[in-house]
Amino acid sequence: MVAVEARALTQRVTLAGRELTILEDVGFTIHAGEAVAIVGASGSGKSTLIGLLAGLDMPSSGEVVLAGQALKGLDEDARARLRGARVGFVFQNFQLLPALTALENVMLPLELAGHADPESAAREVLARVGLADRLRAYPRTLSGGEQQRVALARAFVARPAVLFADEPTGNLDAVTGAAVVELLFELNAQLGTTLVLVTHDEPLAARCARRLRLVGGRLVGAEAAQRNPGPRPA
Repeated sequence: MVAVEARALTQRVTLAGRELTILEDVGFTIHAGEAVAIVGASGSGKSTLIGLLAGLDMPSSGEVVLAGQALKGLDEDARARLRGARVGFVFQNFQLLPALTALENVMLPLELAGHADPESAAREVLARVGLADRLRAYPRTLSGGEQQRVALARAFVARPAVLFADEPTGNLDAVTGAAVVELLFELNAQLGTTLVLVTHDEPLAARCARRLRLVGGRLVGAEAAQRNPGPRPA
């Protein structure tokens, strides 16, 4: 089953009167349950690509299919509903709500979705990430590693079909980052969630089944060769 498909994605923006191409003719397929890393230098288009895949922005041309739904033709509200039902996010800067406790941060997506018992589900996943004793803690009182574990719990609590992680270890030290990576892949294995990771961390990328490498907004390497195999040998 296909979890995410990009079809000839191109993204252009106008800056200071000039048209800039951020992504050009990017296409690939990610199957359900896969873990795929999007890698490349700063400015290669990684964050733009993940925004398009998640339906946070729309491409200049091309199409995205996310969790079986073509995003083309959906308005912003419809895309938001799809994300709420099928997609989770983990960010480099955690993006926890500072006025909410760890438990309340994890409960929030369930409450928005009308879950029957959000507190029990949130408690269960926080215990799974080792924070059963920090339920009432506010983000400012948590370490960086604890904040990222809360963010992981929030992302996985609704059992999303696809989880997008943008530099999930970028603000963590090496030891804490390694622990978060282990937890990320453990939850992936337990719940079967498709992982799409944007990362500069080559060891993290190596943990994934495949790497999609962007150079100057174009897909290069094995994926590009797969899409454009060229002439067959005689």
